[in-house]
Amino acid sequence: MNVENDIKKLQTISDHIRLDIMKMVYEAKDGHPGPAFSIADLITTLYFKEMKIDPQNPRWEDRDRFILSKGHACPALYSALARKGYFSMDELHGLRKLGSMLQGHPDMNKTPGIDITSGSLGNGLSMAVGMAIAAKYRKKSYYTYVAMGDGEIQEGLVWEAAMCASKYKLNNLIAFVDHNGWQSGGSIHDVSGLLPVLPKWQAFNWDCQVIDGHDFEQIIQAIAQAKKSTDKPSMIILKTIKGKGLSFMENDNSWHKRVPTAEQMEQAITVLGGE
Repeated sequence: MNVENDIKKLQTISDHIRLDIMKMVYEAKDGHPGPAFSIADLITTLYFKEMKIDPQNPRWEDRDRFILSKGHACPALYSALARKGYFSMDELHGLRKLGSMLQGHPDMNKTPGIDITSGSLGNGLSMAVGMAIAAKYRKKSYYTYVAMGDGEIQEGLVWEAAMCASKYKLNNLIAFVDHNGWQSGGSIHDVSGLLPVLPKWQAFNWDCQVIDGHDFEQIIQAIAQAKKSTDKPSMIILKTIKGKGLSFMENDNSWHKRVPTAEQMEQAITVLGGE
């Protein structure tokens, strides 16, 4: 498959994932569509292009690992797992329902394909560091990927983990920040003054890149570049748009946690090419 066709395939899958997100949140009458939309293109690239995984053997010892540290965006991950074959698409109807395998945050004990329980913000990078150290110790070649949100990198624990990853030269760890500029309480500029993000990771001695988080070619190239690192962990800062994919959602923080109306669902179906 040539690169152009590969990119088109990924875009189609990503559109389907976004529509799955809307349907899940609409049926559950609860959820976080905005932050799920902004990370959807990364998750699509990882699960349908980059990661060494086996849906028929979710606990395969040599698989690549993925931690969605911003666990509230889990509908995007659930859709990818279902479409990859970890479980039936019918399970998507159970989002946030009692007894369902798909809870409001990822649970490794309930959902096939979830590598770690997450959603308590700030913890994902520390767990990823542990996985990457374990791979080194056991002489395994798998990569550990972790995706964090803008808001959660205000947590001190993130920077303790960043120091640890650098100290142990974890070149098998590739982290992402979904840099959409928002957190639940407002813009990151207004809430914390965290900006600029890039120099902070550089100061912790990480290999760093800044890319368009909705450009599949850039994501693929950035991951390839990260894998060339020999003695540093890698940080890929994704410049994204919260709610990317539907014009009425884009850059509107009210969609951090919000349920679409029936009319908005119809718009989503039309734009994203579903039924």
